[in-house]
Amino acid sequence: MFSLSKMPSTTSVLSAYTTLTASAVLVRTLVSEVKNMTNQLIPKNLQDKILSKVGIFIGNISPQITLIIEENNGITPNEIFEASKLYLGTIVSSSAQRVKISKAEKEKKFAVNISKDEKIIDIFEGVELIWELKVVESQKTSCDDGYFSLDKVEKTWYELSFIKSYKEMVMKTYLPFVLERSKAIKEENKVIKLSPLGIYVEESVNLDHPSTFDTIAMDPEEKNKVIDDLERFVRRKDYYRRVGKAWKRGYLLYGPPGTGKSSLIAAMANYLKFDVYDLELSSMRGNADFRRMLVSTNNRSIIVIEDIDCTIQLHNRDDGAQNFNDSESQVTLSGLLNFIDGLWSSCGDERIIVFTTNFKERLDPALIRPGRMDMHIHMSYCTPSGFKILASNYLGLEKHYKFREIEELITEVNVTPAEIAEELMKSDEADIALDGLIKFINKKKEDRKDKIIVENEVDEIIDEAKKTRKHKGKSRRGGRNKRKIY
Repeated sequence: MFSLSKMPSTTSVLSAYTTLTASAVLVRTLVSEVKNMTNQLIPKNLQDKILSKVGIFIGNISPQITLIIEENNGITPNEIFEASKLYLGTIVSSSAQRVKISKAEKEKKFAVNISKDEKIIDIFEGVELIWELKVVESQKTSCDDGYFSLDKVEKTWYELSFIKSYKEMVMKTYLPFVLERSKAIKEENKVIKLSPLGIYVEESVNLDHPSTFDTIAMDPEEKNKVIDDLERFVRRKDYYRRVGKAWKRGYLLYGPPGTGKSSLIAAMANYLKFDVYDLELSSMRGNADFRRMLVSTNNRSIIVIEDIDCTIQLHNRDDGAQNFNDSESQVTLSGLLNFIDGLWSSCGDERIIVFTTNFKERLDPALIRPGRMDMHIHMSYCTPSGFKILASNYLGLEKHYKFREIEELITEVNVTPAEIAEELMKSDEADIALDGLIKFINKKKEDRKDKIIVENEVDEIIDEAKKTRKHKGKSRRGGRNKRKIY
């Protein structure tokens, strides 16, 4: 039974409260002093590391967080993965136990990367960040022409671990730094790649083509127009976004065979340091294959479709005879137009699309209108200025007394840069090579005269035959008329 006599006195309660309060203040003061001493003696990143280890046993006081950076984002390459791979190659040797190293035949430097399940530590602004490469292999069943096969599929990703409290710093500062650093590394070590695009997967190769705007035999005025257009394109990212257009540019190269269309593409790639994708439309089973190939291409690239007039028979959208089955079995004009300036054209930035043809007049007007093929470049027969560039390239000559004769012949006879280059390569002696070129052009001139004479004779025969038929027709009509009169 409750008794008032057993209750503590007011004095006792106040005394106990005073003692408790004093003890709390003392403990708080001691904790504060210990914390200050700790901050002075132990760096913050070391404190976090200690707490992270202790947290495993006492309930994750300062837990770590891990970011997963996969190789692909759906069907498109993951930019952060590629950037991480390049960046880690610059720091991997300092902390990794096992290092993967490779080098292509024509590349200048070794490519370095961490091995599977290997960890490396990066210190950024005093924060420890742990990178680890993960690779998992699995098998996928595929069917080709009724035959089933097991294909090995490899999934690759990076894991980036750090103290959770630094998440904002990592997302806003560290990863953007990795992206920018990788761009600088890529530009410094850039090796231009040539990659085939078709239904069959093939390895890319280094585009070691020596063609440049200095060496290409092209009219100087046209050449400067192309250079100015390329430079204007690459610096107008904000402009394209502001006007609401995809950051791409289309070029149509047309002219006779041997006039340097492929060399111009290589010169553009070398000038911009853009990779080149050679798109083979005839190998595509349909528009779906076509789109899948396109989204696999990287930014800052040139996508080339050579001899587009004869690669495949593109169906005109307005052609009522178009067959539905054809649209499923091959790329259609609509599919190609959608790639050039439709919704699919926005899947990527800083891309150049190049079509080449020997016969511009054979192309559908919808394919080459402005906005699709923005610049039409006529690759003509060799001009006197083009010949001088070739003479400088192949013979090291800036001038020669035979130049005038050759330049006069070039204005009279259609000769391609490829034909002139072939003649100049036949001898290291300038006089011999130039004499051979003069003989070659004169022979073409004589052949052209003979051809014109034959064509004129054929035309005369045809005209005479037409006149004869016309005269006989009149005679027959006249005879009938006479018989009717009499």
